[in-house]
Amino acid sequence: MSITIYVPCDAGALSVGAEAVATAITAEASRRGIDVHLKRNGSRGLYWLEPLVEVETSAGRVAYGPVSADDVSALFDADFLHGGKHPLAHGPTSEIDYLKNQQRLTCARVGVVDPRSLDDYLAHGGYRGLAAALGMAGPSIVQVVLDSGLRGRGGAAFPAGIKWKTCLDTPSTQKYVVCNADEGDSGTFADRMIIEGDPFVLIEGMTIAGLAVGATRGYIYLRVEYPHAQRAMEAAIAAAQAAGYLGDDVRGSGKAFHLEVRMGGGAYICGEETSLLESLEGKRGQVRFKPPVPAVQGLFGKPTVMNNVVTLATVPLILEHGAAYYRDYGIGKSRGTLPIQLAGNLKRPGLVECAFGLSLRELIEHYGGGAASGRPVRAVQVGGPLGAYIPAAQLDTPVDYEAIAAIGGMLGHGGVVVFDDTVDMAAQARYAMTFCAIESCGKCTPCRIGSVRGVEVIDRMLTGDAVERERNEVLLRDLCQTMVAGSLCALGGMTPFPVLSALDHFHEDFTDHVGKAAV
Repeated sequence: MSITIYVPCDAGALSVGAEAVATAITAEASRRGIDVHLKRNGSRGLYWLEPLVEVETSAGRVAYGPVSADDVSALFDADFLHGGKHPLAHGPTSEIDYLKNQQRLTCARVGVVDPRSLDDYLAHGGYRGLAAALGMAGPSIVQVVLDSGLRGRGGAAFPAGIKWKTCLDTPSTQKYVVCNADEGDSGTFADRMIIEGDPFVLIEGMTIAGLAVGATRGYIYLRVEYPHAQRAMEAAIAAAQAAGYLGDDVRGSGKAFHLEVRMGGGAYICGEETSLLESLEGKRGQVRFKPPVPAVQGLFGKPTVMNNVVTLATVPLILEHGAAYYRDYGIGKSRGTLPIQLAGNLKRPGLVECAFGLSLRELIEHYGGGAASGRPVRAVQVGGPLGAYIPAAQLDTPVDYEAIAAIGGMLGHGGVVVFDDTVDMAAQARYAMTFCAIESCGKCTPCRIGSVRGVEVIDRMLTGDAVERERNEVLLRDLCQTMVAGSLCALGGMTPFPVLSALDHFHEDFTDHVGKAAV
């Protein structure tokens, strides 16, 4: 009887040797005359254990990791095919502490299923949400999303149901669904993990969105740096189309929905929804003036639902189980769960999906294991390169949109990047302005010019005497306020967040630079 072995085909796992491990397992099994079935899954998100090899046993899947090609022969010697003991063994995968205490809803199948197999997706509950949606009218689908409390997981946290209702209520002969998969924030990888590990859930979510608002065509705008995700997504779309889950007649409903992948050009600004639409139309990626919002006048001037991968991938679960099921997770106005991405100076970086409400400290210490360097954590940047730097004294803040905003931060896409006490926060502040200067689309003056002037002002602060530093700090704060108030989009409007938080919480790093060379 063939034994099933799982080796991830996720880009993160491949980057640390998963392909060589898969090849070595196949070769070793052949050499020993053992019949094995090698199954390629997505990553479970335990990136410090990648490549994580799992074996299907009578007691369930058992995990070994991080496995290198050189470890394979010893694993066979230890009878890992039947859960044998080995220094790389972690026992049943589902019992690993990092996974056991999560509430995986959106990412429930990621790392579990074969991402290229529609049958595997169906066997693990796939397309039940679509089945429910096909029995409902569009306004009823929209109401379920509204009642669930689902907010956009891409940054602004705007209620998804309100976007959908606006699009639904806007009359048009053509409407679109666009998925923003241009995941460009530092320390984020949830979108990529979902597409590489469970692409059918995104297809299902977008199809439900199409049924809800009357859209017949969808586009996935995927960042060009994700070739593995592109291949996984295109294979899944082809399989879904062949099985009647996409096309002119979705599952015999008489309703059409077509879907395709479009690759971005590597511009960070195209993560902003209107710049993305410009790029998708074949134009230069520049921010549009709003109003009108995309739900009223979006792609090619037509009403468009725009959400990111995590948002749309959550929709099938909500339609399958109902609004109350999802709404019962979380706290306050932050309902459901959030796939949080732990990165930076951590012992255990990876993906953690939990209900809103746990603290940043729990994330960093319990899940992340503290700083990889063993030194004290000094700062945490939440929400990507535009997120504020949160000092260690505020790590008991709960992961909640309003709670993070109350301390001057932004939860955004859920990226958490950790720094130990050796970090130079003045250098980090300068980097934020430099990043904005490089990535600005150039349409508005506060972002285009303000970011360049911001770098210059910080440099003067860090090289001048105390009097000059104080004078330039006043100028820098004034410049930041101008960027916040006057920028067309979040790139210019939020670049001051990391700068001001560094000034407010780590002021000594700026004074210590006085008289030294520029960063």
